[in-house]
Amino acid sequence: MTGTEPPADDGRVRCGWSTGSQLYRDYHDHEWGRPLRGADAMFERLCLEAFQSGLSWLTILRKRPAFRAAFAGFAIERVARFTDADRARLLADPGIVRNRAKIDAAIANAAVARELPVPLDELVWSFAPPPRPRPATLADVPATTPESIALAKELKRRGFRFVGPTTAYALMQATGMVDDHIAVCWVGGVSDGTDSPVTFRTQVSAPIGNREE
Repeated sequence: MTGTEPPADDGRVRCGWSTGSQLYRDYHDHEWGRPLRGADAMFERLCLEAFQSGLSWLTILRKRPAFRAAFAGFAIERVARFTDADRARLLADPGIVRNRAKIDAAIANAAVARELPVPLDELVWSFAPPPRPRPATLADVPATTPESIALAKELKRRGFRFVGPTTAYALMQATGMVDDHIAVCWVGGVSDGTDSPVTFRTQVSAPIGNREE
């Protein structure tokens, strides 16, 4: 099984966007909306959100292992030291999204993240909104919020690229800063410690739509 086939019904109620494939289900059940800490982990999510812009979620899910290999595990210190030779290598790598602007942004963003006065995850989490009720339906999930607009503005001010308000909100959803699982979804808002990470550790965000730079 490749993970792209529709999963067998296990009787659990999930957010509708997660039911089309096993990859989506695993990502939804074990990662999306779980509180995430760690500067390198946050950097990975930020990069994948940017690479997803204009593409399907499944494309990023399938390519995530190759992304990790190509970008040195998304270690900020290592990516910040990438050279022109690394750029050429990435542009020639069929396992990732070979978009020059996005590749350049990932490398530049690593350099910015390395020089932050606080870890990247702490900066991002400083924009987390107060807890709120879960949305009743997917139609009630916003594309942006005042907090995501403020986060995008601050990241851009510091020199980050591909971090518009929609991308910033998707990052907030993906990393547990907000809980946008629908009200009847079986997944809890906070991990109880019994979940196992998805083998391929998918972490690109919520359901549908393109992202702005």
